[in-house]
Amino acid sequence: MTLLKIAQIGTPILRERAREVTREELESPAFQQFVDDLVETMRDASGAGLAAIQVYNPIRVCAIEVGDNPRYPYKPKIPLTVLVNPVLTPLSDERFDNYEGCLSVPDLRGVVSRYAELRVQAWDRHGNAIDREVRGITAGTFQHEVDHLDAMLFVDRVTDPRTLCTWKEFTRHQEPAFRARVAEIVARWGS
Repeated sequence: MTLLKIAQIGTPILRERAREVTREELESPAFQQFVDDLVETMRDASGAGLAAIQVYNPIRVCAIEVGDNPRYPYKPKIPLTVLVNPVLTPLSDERFDNYEGCLSVPDLRGVVSRYAELRVQAWDRHGNAIDREVRGITAGTFQHEVDHLDAMLFVDRVTDPRTLCTWKEFTRHQEPAFRARVAEIVARWGS
């Protein structure tokens, strides 16, 4: 496997809308190798997710996984999920505030309003249909990654620029209260 370079904010590709993947592409060995490399790069960088466009490949693919992640110790676990051509549909108007960070926006966090419940429709890496519901913090993670495919960064969605902070200052001043908020969100929506 190959570790891929992660584009940083200001790199033009992050502002391009990713194109859909065809069935023919999906079945190719090159595509499968790319997915392996995307997952390995996400894990190496301790990301909760990584979109193909973040590694200079403007296709509608992202990987999501949360285990024992040192960057997000408070996030509920998400098994490895690869989404190809994902479509997210809010199931209600209910939203929550989520402190987010991004591998393409190093050392910065900020509060983003996210839908609390979503329907996720996509293919998996082998072309099998995914049709499931996600809620709470997990729904926020899915929205963050799919935003990348539509040329959006979390900083575009920050509701109050005064919430922007470095990781160090988030850890020092915001994380304890946010962990309590995460516990409330998980208790309400399950993840």
